[in-house]
Amino acid sequence: MKTFVVISDSHGRWGAIDRVRHLFAENDFIVHLGDGAGDMRFTAREFPQKCFVLAGNCDFGGGMDETVIEAEGVRIFCCHGHRYGVKSGFSRLAARAKELDCTVALYGHTHAADIREIEGVLCVNPGALGAYAGASYCYLTVHGGRATPVIVPLN
Repeated sequence: MKTFVVISDSHGRWGAIDRVRHLFAENDFIVHLGDGAGDMRFTAREFPQKCFVLAGNCDFGGGMDETVIEAEGVRIFCCHGHRYGVKSGFSRLAARAKELDCTVALYGHTHAADIREIEGVLCVNPGALGAYAGASYCYLTVHGGRATPVIVPLN
C-alpha cells in the first residue's frame, strides 16, 4: 500500500502548510497541485524523492506543468487543472489522463474539493489548503491496483 497527501491552492499561506506538515514524513508521496508552489520549497528539500510540486496559474517560477506518478500499478496524472478548463468541465482533464494511460487525475484550481469519475478516470480535487471556507486536503491510498481518495477538512 502507498499513501499520498495531496494539497493544492495554498496561495502563500504558510500556516496552512504547517497544519498538515506532520503528515509528510509518514506518507509515501506528497503532492502540491499548484498555486503555492513556493510554499513547498522547504518540504521539497526535506523530502526530495517523494515530493511533487506542480505549477499553477498563480505560480511564476518553480513547479512542474504536469507529471505522472505510478504507485502499486496505478498511474496518476497530476496537474493544476487550469490548462484543461476544469472550471467548466472535466472532459479535457480525463482525456489527457487517458492519453497518458492514467486511471486517476489529481487537479486543483477550482478551490472546491471534489471526487468524481469521468469517462473511466477518477478525478480528484483536494480543495484549497489556504484560508478559504472549507479548507481541505486529500488523503489517497493506492493498494492492489485501486486508488481510494478521502477528502479531509481542516476545521
